Amino acid sequence: MRDDTPNDEEDGEVALTPPLISGRARVLLSRMELGRFLSIRWWLRWFNKSLIQTGRLTTILALIGLVWIRNDDPELLRLIRAKTFDTYQNIKPRPFMGQSGQVVVIDLDEGSLDEYGQWPWPRTRWAELVEKLTALGATAIAFDIVFPEVDTTSIANLADSIDGITEETRNTLKAIPTNDDVFAAAIKKSKIVVTGHTPLSVARSDPGYARSSIRGELGSDPRPWLEDHPFILRNVEVLDRAAAGRGVFSVAEDRLDGVVRRVSMAVASPNGIFPSLSLESIRLHMGARNVIVDTDESDGLQRIILQKLRPVRENIEIAVDRNARIWVYYTPNRDYKENYIPAASVLGQRVDRSRIEGKIALVGTSSQGLFDVRATPLDPAVPGVEVHANIIENVLNGTQLTRLSTADGFEVLAAIFIGILMIIITPILPARISIWVFMGIMASVIWYSWDAYSTRLELWDPGFPIMVGILIYGFLTYAAFIQEEAQRKQVRSAFGQYLSPDLVKKLADDPDQLALGGEMREMTFMFCDVRGFTSISELFDAQGLTSLINKFLTPMTNLILSQNGTIDKYMGDCIMAFWNAPLVDEDHASDACQSALLMIDALAELNDTLEQEAEEEGREHRPIKIGIGLNTGEACVGNMGSEQRFDYSVLGDSVNLASRLEGQSKAYGVTIVIGDHTAELAPDYAEVELDLIKVKGKTEAVRIHALLGHPDVAQNSDFKALKEIHDRVITSYRNQDWEVTAALIGEARAKIQTMQGIGLLHELDRFYALYEDRMEMYKIEPPPTDWDGVFVATSK
Repeated sequence: MRDDTPNDEEDGEVALTPPLISGRARVLLSRMELGRFLSIRWWLRWFNKSLIQTGRLTTILALIGLVWIRNDDPELLRLIRAKTFDTYQNIKPRPFMGQSGQVVVIDLDEGSLDEYGQWPWPRTRWAELVEKLTALGATAIAFDIVFPEVDTTSIANLADSIDGITEETRNTLKAIPTNDDVFAAAIKKSKIVVTGHTPLSVARSDPGYARSSIRGELGSDPRPWLEDHPFILRNVEVLDRAAAGRGVFSVAEDRLDGVVRRVSMAVASPNGIFPSLSLESIRLHMGARNVIVDTDESDGLQRIILQKLRPVRENIEIAVDRNARIWVYYTPNRDYKENYIPAASVLGQRVDRSRIEGKIALVGTSSQGLFDVRATPLDPAVPGVEVHANIIENVLNGTQLTRLSTADGFEVLAAIFIGILMIIITPILPARISIWVFMGIMASVIWYSWDAYSTRLELWDPGFPIMVGILIYGFLTYAAFIQEEAQRKQVRSAFGQYLSPDLVKKLADDPDQLALGGEMREMTFMFCDVRGFTSISELFDAQGLTSLINKFLTPMTNLILSQNGTIDKYMGDCIMAFWNAPLVDEDHASDACQSALLMIDALAELNDTLEQEAEEEGREHRPIKIGIGLNTGEACVGNMGSEQRFDYSVLGDSVNLASRLEGQSKAYGVTIVIGDHTAELAPDYAEVELDLIKVKGKTEAVRIHALLGHPDVAQNSDFKALKEIHDRVITSYRNQDWEVTAALIGEARAKIQTMQGIGLLHELDRFYALYEDRMEMYKIEPPPTDWDGVFVATSK
């Protein structure tokens, strides 16, 4: 259906121009057309035709309303979002690790209660449980149970209530350690026990022993962002003082439907900020001392850091949302039950040591009578202790579900984009095409959301963008149908008598449009240039030079294309190529490295052929030598140019850096120079660091590497030994220890001599010569005292 501007014929104005017309008349008609364009009446007709009749205005207003509703985030939208994420977990739950997991649940089950007596157990039995779990090699023992009152069964506590005994006997009984003292002694001796605290909605006067392992804050105050409780119910003070850690088991159920999806890793109360039971268990298991929370003033919690005092680099970071919560990625209860061990089996010494050694032991209950049952996305009723077990394994195994703080904003932007796209294209595309476009967009949204979950464990809500798309597409389709019927009737009435049916039908068709566009994408870029091409070109006439260039470019191009590369352009003897566009290439850095190495091999064969041709023709042969620069980074890729002519190309600083790296290959005496990010994404390839360099046009130093061989070279034991020596060369050089550097260079050269014919290792000899020259210069003119090892390139 055509989206036309108003036609003057509809208002009774006949827009006919005679075939022969005077110049003055033409000027007059032009002024009339300009007057119509500038008139309010013309714009009102356009507004009516393009916005009202097509339904666009209504849908624009509806889109604004939907975005406003989404920003308010009503309960229905939250429920749809939560159920979508639940569906994902049901389709692909967290794989069960079996007995190789890091958590075991010590279950106070019905059998244990039958064997050792009903709840509550005396504290001496809990002490025995702690002692035996410690002896079995547990790394942390966490109680999903709180002991807020003293054990009244202790003999010392009963002494005053016993009649008929002497005062001396009464004092003797009081001197006997209480059950709580016995339990506390076992806890203190174990050094790995985490006692559990529970939040209450009503404040009490005595806060108890309120020591917390959260002892540092980065950024702003986290309290406004944390789950806040007026009171934390703690254990008997002697128990909490003896414990190595204290954690809050705050497993909040979703107010929408009572399902536990997100759990706070830290909570606030008037007495401070306290870690969750799961977080404390992880802290002890990993040997961390303190917990630090990192907070952004405008965006809430950023991360939680488990701090190890020595060495600092081993700090553990846990990703959380702005309210210090994590989305729990569950394993089905039917599978996880294999990790449950009855408490009676531990007390009765009926457990193999391998079941507990090196693991976190969570002490909880599956007994229905003790009322610690929770609903999860996978199961309607599981023991609460299993929620903590899943959280701990999520963190330790790197299987946390994450929802970025920017997710809401991006989802709204996606909905706006889809809505605007539907508003633009639905009225101008035929229904048979627009339905496929609509379905494709909806499928893309669903696919992206599912792919983010299944591959990256990221939660992106497809519900709101899909809802917007359906509502807008449905309304516009209905409006288009109504308008289409009206237009068909009008066309048949006006033209049906003197135009063929085919021409009548074509009056409603729209011309195709070619639009330019682009996107930001991480890609790998290649620049390949012939060294000394001017001297080579002197040997050929124009025809011969063209033939030479084609003989060079053809095999190089074929190799790039065979490794999923895209040729951007040829610039004389230079090739510019890139990977990961237009088709996605997850291994773009590795493919680019592979292509560069294959190009070196192919160049050797080409030079042999050219040398043979030179001998046959009786002329001088000068071998072709190339330099290659590879760099990985984000750039804009898409159709770029004018509406008449454009190319699919790339723009960005990362592209320019690849060109600069190619230019530095000659200076460093190597054929292939790659950027630091390329080396990170292609770890299987043989490479060594070259330098920290400020290339021309850059203000910051970049780390560059030499690509020396395929993965088989990287796995070679001699190369590994050479790389270790080479890394020491770089370190001593940056430490300005010139004598040690020179000695290590000699050692590296000797190692290279034993590896002849392996990769491009021979190129390092020229690189070492460069460093030797620099060191001689630095001996005469030492670098400044604050020298950071960066070399400033003065040429491209």
